[in-house]
Amino acid sequence: MKLPRYQLKTGDKLTSFEFISEGPAGRIHKLVQFSPTNVYEVYNLAFGDKHPATGEIDDTVISNNGDSEKVLATVIASVYAFTDKYPRRSVYAAGSTKSRTRLYRMGITKHLSDVRKDFQLYGVINNETKVFRRNINYDAFLVVRKKP
Repeated sequence: MKLPRYQLKTGDKLTSFEFISEGPAGRIHKLVQFSPTNVYEVYNLAFGDKHPATGEIDDTVISNNGDSEKVLATVIASVYAFTDKYPRRSVYAAGSTKSRTRLYRMGITKHLSDVRKDFQLYGVINNETKVFRRNINYDAFLVVRKKP
């Protein structure tokens, strides 16, 4: 996807990413982390503000920094980087609230044709995984990198 995004910082393992959101609320440090789940080769995507005291992800903060498109594009760039390094791993993502999950769905839908070029995309409802379709409120999402 050719969208404006922030520069990502990461380590060799490409399981943790950091970037800085810039807008009316100032410079806000963001984190994206991929961690294993109890399902083989499925990794959870965690995203949020970097807590200034603990350095951990705070996914409850509402930043309202006026750059949600750029932030989403940056998170998507981290998914590309992670699945480039680990092409067999799938990524599971859900918002910390239903409204955030809905915002993620709207962002995915807006760029659906681009996403589908590189990923198989699924929605999860009541622990059932189905091929992603527009205008359905999912509990979570699962992306699988297509083989080249």
